[in-house]
Amino acid sequence: MKHDNRFSYHFGAILIGLICAAALISIFYTPYDPYAMQSTQRFLPPSAQHWFGTDNFGRDNFSRAVTGARYSLLVASVTVGLSGFCGIILGLLSGYTGGIVDEIILRLTDALSSFPAVLTALVAVTVFSGGKFAIIPALSLAFLPSFIRLTRSGTMRLKTRGFIQAAYVSGASRARIMFRHLLPNLLPTLIPAVVIGLSNAILAESGMSYLGLGIQPPTPSWGRMLFEGQSYLFQAPWESLSAGLMMIITVLGFHALGENLEHS
Repeated sequence: MKHDNRFSYHFGAILIGLICAAALISIFYTPYDPYAMQSTQRFLPPSAQHWFGTDNFGRDNFSRAVTGARYSLLVASVTVGLSGFCGIILGLLSGYTGGIVDEIILRLTDALSSFPAVLTALVAVTVFSGGKFAIIPALSLAFLPSFIRLTRSGTMRLKTRGFIQAAYVSGASRARIMFRHLLPNLLPTLIPAVVIGLSNAILAESGMSYLGLGIQPPTPSWGRMLFEGQSYLFQAPWESLSAGLMMIITVLGFHALGENLEHS
């Protein structure tokens, strides 16, 4: 079992490392301009020149897929960072303070959870008036309740422990107890949730982009590539397959890492 966990960890790390390396390199170099349209190069199949073929506008799918990785990872990282930061603070306040503060935060969490994530994101995108990265605050709202609940439950479990009581008796402030004593002990639970949250955020961003609510064209996005390629799925399936392959590799890598951290 330990050997399997080690293999899962390294497997996930390699996959994520490859995707992150491709995304970083795409900032400075791509084999072709991901935005350049070539009418004479439409629907070329995968080859040594175009690893993932070309799309209906003659754009290189590989260049667009690795550029899309940059934006997908950016959106996922900022989304999980925002929702995690706010959710952890609210969860600590809710779990440790209790009383009316806990009640208000719980009602907020229940209100956000009562709506489907897609509907919450749709409303948020509308409120934030669209834009290339309006999906970030939208998805952050959708991911917020899970971090609040996870942090709150861990805080309530730990706050009765002896070392927390000792810190309280010694005169430590509430903020010090939450951030210097509780939070470090919650990290083994929170870190796997953050890693798995990244894979969920990538899937959510791709789904929203597929619906036209995420990253807007002409900026490459895996979800948008899936949407644009579905019309030519039988004629030239490589556009959808290239975006789908990148998405699968990334999500699989984050899940392998997260599950390994969760059980380690």
